[in-house]
Order: sequence, then structure tokens, then C-alpha cells
Amino acid sequence: MKIPLATTLRPDNLKTFFGQEGVIGRNSWLRLAIERDQVPSLIFWGPPGSGKTTLAFIIAKETKAEFSSISATESGKKDLKDIVDRAEANKRLGIKTILFIDEIHRWNKAQQDALLPQVENGILILIGATTENPSFSVNSALLSRLKVVILETLSEADLLKIIDRGTKALNLKIDKKIAKLIARLGQGDARRSLNILELAVESGKDISVELIKEIINKPQLNYDKKGDEHYNIISALHKSMRGGDVKASVYWTARMIEAGEDPLFIARRLIRFASEDIGLANNSALMVANNTYEACRNIGLPECSVILAHCVMYLAKSPKSISAYKAYNITLEEIRESGNLPVPIHLRNASSKLMKELGYGKDYKYSPEVDDSGQTYLPAGLKNKKFKNLKIK
Repeated sequence: MKIPLATTLRPDNLKTFFGQEGVIGRNSWLRLAIERDQVPSLIFWGPPGSGKTTLAFIIAKETKAEFSSISATESGKKDLKDIVDRAEANKRLGIKTILFIDEIHRWNKAQQDALLPQVENGILILIGATTENPSFSVNSALLSRLKVVILETLSEADLLKIIDRGTKALNLKIDKKIAKLIARLGQGDARRSLNILELAVESGKDISVELIKEIINKPQLNYDKKGDEHYNIISALHKSMRGGDVKASVYWTARMIEAGEDPLFIARRLIRFASEDIGLANNSALMVANNTYEACRNIGLPECSVILAHCVMYLAKSPKSISAYKAYNITLEEIRESGNLPVPIHLRNASSKLMKELGYGKDYKYSPEVDDSGQTYLPAGLKNKKFKNLKIK
């Protein structure tokens, strides 16, 4: 069975590990912990191909620990028990055990809880890897016993070093322009970059820009409809529109659409934005956003992509007012503080004879026909209260 280039070239020491300078560079906390053999249990949180597995393996080698690796998608409590038994035996011999669990977020609560005693008692050093925010995907009890280390997407410069290492291993020379294209299409993923290079070599053709584009066909956009990137990008769109940056707003919209996002999800956010960030500064914005939602629902993709871009540009360029947003939130705070205050009796609906006898609706001034000055509309407890910071513009 052929071993992929990305596997054969996996670094086994810190000198050949490229990228993550902020995490593993000279004088960094983790670098010093490795050198002093004081590595605690960790969670590596980062995108695919950023070096999570490789770094865990290097830590085990540098600290002379036995390395066990399992995938949360293919293992369970029985696999964990076997490793724990081995780790206990190792501890009696003075040997450390590092357990690496890939995609640890895919283990359920009971499976994650099974790790607690081993981590707590130092039977093993756990290094979990996840592409999801551990605050939401890892149990709080386990997370409190781990140090979270954030790995960033690899830079183009890092990928060029990795590609250069790959070409040397293959005894191959490629044009710098092609290497940069592979790095760019690698999307910050070392494994993906090496896979592109390997496929180019296996094609048997001259390695050219055209061949690389043919292999890729279309860049694989890093986007998970239920993951962090989903929320990161919609947040970037919202903030770009808020800041009036039309180009950025269209860019983030296109990123989501091309990655397969539901256009109605985007349209719903635009409706919210129209009231939250534009509000009274341009009342037409809400109508435009709502019409955009209806248009997207009626015609779907790919036609509605331009409609979304049209609306996004309009909202980004529109004047902004958060008075409606603030008014609701400030009023909500007051309701939570003052509780369920009774409706003033003159505002109550007298829908029966008994209600009329009880005074419901009595002395109510019908404002279209009579002067209602002096008539109150708030509960009695709030009659003279000023809502802090509530200004309607």
C-alpha cells in the first residue's frame, strides 16, 4: 500500500516543523515546556493541516514518552482502557505515556469523562486535537484540566518551505511560480499542499500552472455549516456591513455562497441587520432585506447570489442607527428588573360587562379624536422613571 507523501514527510523534530512560531518558536511557553520535559495535558485547536498531529508526535519524541494515537471517530472506551492499562504499566517503569486523540470533540460526554481520572492522576498526558471551539465541544470538567493551544492556518511562506521539502524528497525541481500557486491553493493546509504536489507528479505530465489548476479544479473553501468558520464568516459579513465596507461585505457573502451556505441563512441575517444596525436611519432597509429573503426563497441558487450581493451592498452603504436595538435591550433590562407590572386600568380592553363594571378602559382618551396629553401608557411603577441611556433618534 502506497504511503502518501504528507505521511512520509511528517516532521519528527522541531527543526523540520514549519510554522506556528507563536506556539513553538524560541522562548515560547510550549517550547520551554518541551525542553524542560514539563508538558501538561493539552488541547490543540486549529484548522486541518496546521500540524496538530505532527506536533503531538514531536512532543512525545522530544520528551521520550510512549506515543499512543487514536481517532475519536473510530474508537471508544475499550480502546481507552487498553491504553490506560499500558500507561499504568509504563508509569511503574518510570515511562511517560502521551495519548493523542484526534477529533476529540466527536467523543460524547461519557467518553470524555472517562479521561478525567487518568489526566487528574497523571497516568497519562492527554493531547487532544480539534477543529471546533473547545469551549463548546469539550466537557468543561475535562477542559479545566487541559491547556488550550491555538494553532493558526499556515502562512504561504510556511507552505513554500514544506513544498520545497517535498520536491527535494521527490528529487524534483519546479518553477517558483508553480510552487507559489500550490501554496496558495493549499489554503493554509500542509497536507493539502503536499497532496497537490504528489498528484502532479503522479500525472506523468510536465508540471505546469495549467496542470495544477486542472488537479484542483476549484479551491476547497474551508467552511463548516455547523462549525466555527460558519459563525466566523457570518460575523465578518455583519461587521463589514456595519463598517460600510462594500467590497468586504460582498467578499464574505461570496465566500459563504461558494462554500455551499444556505442563501436563506444569509438573507435572515440581512433582515436582522436591517433593524439592528440601520433601523430608523433608513426604514426602507428592512423592506429591502425582507424582499431579498422572499426573492431568494422563490428562485434559489445560483440566481439569487446576485440578489444577495445587491442587498448586502445596499445595507453596507446605508446610514446606520442602533436606536431600535438599544431601545429593546434597555427596555428588556427594565422588565427583568421590575417584573410583571400590571397594565394600567385605562389601557385594558373592556371586552365584557364585568370588565366595564371593574373600570377597564375607563377614562381612556382616544388620541385620534381627543387630546391625550397627560395620558400615561407605561405601568404605574414606571410612570416617572427614566430609562437609562434610552435615546430615540
